[in-house]
Amino acid sequence: MQNPNEDTEWNDILRSKGIIPPKKEKEITEEDVINLVEQTVREKQNGEKKDMVDMSLDELDELEDDEDERILEEYRRRRIAELKEQARKDVFGEVIEISGQDFVNQINKAGPGVWVVLLLHKQGIPICALLTEYLNHLARKFPATKFVKSISTTCIPNYPDSNLPTIFIYYEGDLKQQFAGPRLFSLTTTQDEFEWMLGQTGAVKTKLKDNPRPKTRDVLFDNLLTNM
Repeated sequence: MQNPNEDTEWNDILRSKGIIPPKKEKEITEEDVINLVEQTVREKQNGEKKDMVDMSLDELDELEDDEDERILEEYRRRRIAELKEQARKDVFGEVIEISGQDFVNQINKAGPGVWVVLLLHKQGIPICALLTEYLNHLARKFPATKFVKSISTTCIPNYPDSNLPTIFIYYEGDLKQQFAGPRLFSLTTTQDEFEWMLGQTGAVKTKLKDNPRPKTRDVLFDNLLTNM
């Protein structure tokens, strides 16, 4: 007897006449599901690149490693560029002694993007000696800033001793700020306080956020910063 479930033209005619019952749908087994999944995976592998939703955990881990490597490489490239740029700027690192004749070339023509800190001093004045010591330290700490010193009367004829020590701050050849005399400096001024003062002008990129001695901060200095 012919199998009524076979796909034949005669059985289709008999089903249409109602002589035999409709064809039974084939039951999908677990093996059918596995075969279907394996076939889909093979098609994906042989075709275009998979979407992330189609990837296995191992494939996702491999993709993550590739992405991490790409990000690290981009970070490394940018960091190298930053270091090269910083190295280009870090060209000073010491205090330069100048005279009046050197002023224009060393300060007014220091170059684009260059901060200059000029100390006017004179031997025999203790506060000047103290700031000179601080200046030497800061020149090494902030090599992108140009630190310059000059004997006051050599740089500016008849410059009064009462104004010593004097600090002039220049940026790209223009005077931005000045601090003069014992009204702002004393033998109790610390190196951190001096660095903080210069940092407020922008001359150095100090990491100090607050005045190391806020309770004794000079009102005159606050006014100078306010008017900058």
